[in-house]
Amino acid sequence: MFLEVKEIEKSYGAGESYTQVLRGVSTTMAKGKICVILGPSGSGKSTLLNAIGGLDGIDKGAILIDGLEITKLKPEELVLYRKNYLGFIFQFYNLVPNLTVKENIQVCEYLTDSPLDLGELLDTLGLTEHRNKFPFQLSGGQQQRCAIARALVKKPRLLLCDEPTGALDYKMSKEILLLLERVNQAYETTILMVSHNIAIKDMAHKVIRFKDGKIEEDYENTAITPAADLEW
Repeated sequence: MFLEVKEIEKSYGAGESYTQVLRGVSTTMAKGKICVILGPSGSGKSTLLNAIGGLDGIDKGAILIDGLEITKLKPEELVLYRKNYLGFIFQFYNLVPNLTVKENIQVCEYLTDSPLDLGELLDTLGLTEHRNKFPFQLSGGQQQRCAIARALVKKPRLLLCDEPTGALDYKMSKEILLLLERVNQAYETTILMVSHNIAIKDMAHKVIRFKDGKIEEDYENTAITPAADLEW
């Protein structure tokens, strides 16, 4: 199995401020699939994503990516793990404001010895005509496309998406979901996506539903709905 999460626990604070965010969470995910994690705010979705991304440590349990137990890695090894395995997409894009679209993507292109072809990526994501624009000159959807391209250029084995459509309207959200679907199909990129949008579960191969730090539901989707046909 490509991703294995084994009985992980995570808490913050101490005494009266102690909060247990993850409570014995276990799940698996196959390579090349799309998985969506659903649940209310504070249920543990983003904490799990950050733990898998090596951004947050855990108190107990283990996380394995392609056989690599990341919970045992030293800080310098975690840096290499994120460089070699991961791409990140965030709700608010996190683009560098004084760099063009092309330059924002090149920031991550330089992190790998075998990046995707930049011209092909710009074309695939509909950014060729915008390549010399700065983020403030782009719509929200275009900025998110740039963020996706930046994450993809280093050919990540796992693409982590934290509310990738959360700041977008319906039309732009559909556009981004179509792009993620195309990315999954074209590059066989494994995608793990946190979302409040329940409709997204229908385009995912696997669905995980969180409640109060635990997995309430975890199942394989046997009837995939194309992103173009999603409605909410």
